[in-house]
Parts: sequence; structure tokens; C-alpha cells
Amino acid sequence: MSEEEERTIRTPEEIEALLAGQRYVAGRPVALAVSLALNLERPLLIEGQAGVGKTELAKVLAAALGTELIRLQCYEGLDASAALYEWNFPKQVLRLRIEENSGRTAEEKEALIFSEPFLLERPLLRAIRQPRPPVLLIDEVDRADEEFEALLLELLSDFQVTIPELGTIRATTRPYVILTSNRTRDLSDALRRRCLYLWLEYPDLEKELAIVRARAPEVDPDLAEAVTRVVQQVRRMDLEKPPGVAETLDWVRSLQTLGVSRLTPEWIRDTAGVLVKTRADAARLAAADLGRLLAPGGG
Repeated sequence: MSEEEERTIRTPEEIEALLAGQRYVAGRPVALAVSLALNLERPLLIEGQAGVGKTELAKVLAAALGTELIRLQCYEGLDASAALYEWNFPKQVLRLRIEENSGRTAEEKEALIFSEPFLLERPLLRAIRQPRPPVLLIDEVDRADEEFEALLLELLSDFQVTIPELGTIRATTRPYVILTSNRTRDLSDALRRRCLYLWLEYPDLEKELAIVRARAPEVDPDLAEAVTRVVQQVRRMDLEKPPGVAETLDWVRSLQTLGVSRLTPEWIRDTAGVLVKTRADAARLAAADLGRLLAPGGG
């Protein structure tokens, strides 16, 4: 898809169809939010529980647009050198040694080693220097320190980065920016104001079944429905880490691989490690009335 074609995408229906082409079941609220973000060239902040498909949406959008996905995984202590740029120190030292007898002045040597060939791009700088707009995923921004948000403000407001030695670098094209947050801490009002907002819930039964059928079409339809119904019930249990959509897909594929045609309490117990991820959650699931989970409307 050409850049011109990308920029002409406007309606939620077109976005929903594009994502469906990548086997992503978006639904109108998601398609509407993505459509507005693309049309208004605004970052999209997506919040929700882990496993609801926030990161996947960015990946699928990049694939649907036929453009590059540039991902910045956030963590505590993330700083400009990892997010924006840093100078290639070993290369600078080597060049200074070469220049020892060159006759250049100290100012000329300084200007030389703080120039473009010695600059190492990191994800944010790389995203705004692409000739074709990529999808920039700033993943789990809530894990980064509040100081890091200040770095983002200039980028998300004006799509430019200031490097003292080189000046201000403005975006050649505006990337499609998606930020995700699991709400481990509150984000600043300043950051929120720069973004459109989308809250993602766990999918209901109908939507999750559509996801399973789209992403795992090889699975027996009856097994897919039984697994999806059980997952919906398991999420209502008091678990430390409720299963996300990825766990649903892993579970149904695991059962298919094992040749299971009918879900039983024994198969739920034997394959629980695909669905839950902590010892406490495994114990809670094992202690549950698994036969009731399988009953229509059970739980």
C-alpha cells in the first residue's frame, strides 16, 4: 500500500476491513478509534488489562498498512540514550586517535565527532526519520519513569527531536503512534492530552469466539466454542493473572494438537498450565468445579 493510499483511509468500516484482512477482529469501537487517530494524525493511547490485544493491534495495523513496525519497549530507568539517540563513543575515540596529527583545531575535531556519522538512532528518532510513516509502538509506557514522559511530550506534540549538537530534527513523515498501558501507574495529564484514548476490555463470548475462529481456523468449531466458554468463566474467578486472548488461542491450539475433540474436566486439569501462569491460579483452577465450568452458562 502506497503512502497516498494509507492517508486516504478514513472510515471505521475501511479500518475494520483492513484489520480483518490480517485476521484481527476489531469491532466498531476499536476501528473508530484507529480511524480517528489516522485521520487526525494523533497518537492513540490504549489502556486495558494485560492480554486484551493492545500490542497486537499495533502489530496488525503495521501489517495491514504494509509499513514497518518500530517498537519501543518501556521499562523503569528508560532514558534518552535508549529511546532517542546516543553517540557512538568507541567510534568517536577511534576517530580522535586518527585525528591526533591531522592539524584540525579542537573545535573542528569536536564538530567532527558530534556529527551524523557518529549518531546512533534509537526507536523514537528512527521513527520520525523514515521516508514512509511507520507504526511506532510505545509499549507499556506506564512502566517507564515519569521523567521519560517529558521526553515524549516534544515528540508527540511537534514530532521533532532536539539534539544539542545537531539542532532540531523534524519528522519527514508523521509515524502512526500507538501507546499502550497496563495502568501500573497513572500517566500524566500532559501526555494524555496529546493522545486519543481507547479502553480495551476482555472480549465478550461472541467476539472472542470470532477471534478464535479467525486466528485458529483449523480448530474444530465445537472445541473452539467450548474452550472460549470456559475461558470466559475462568476470567470471572479471583485469579492473579486472568488469561488473555493469547492464552485462549494457545489453549485451543494445544488441545487440537493433542487430538482432543471434546473438552472434559480431565483435559482442563491436565492442560491448565497453558491457561494460567501462577501456582496460586493453578491451585484455584484445580479446586474449581470444572464440570460446572463446562455446563452452558456455568461458572
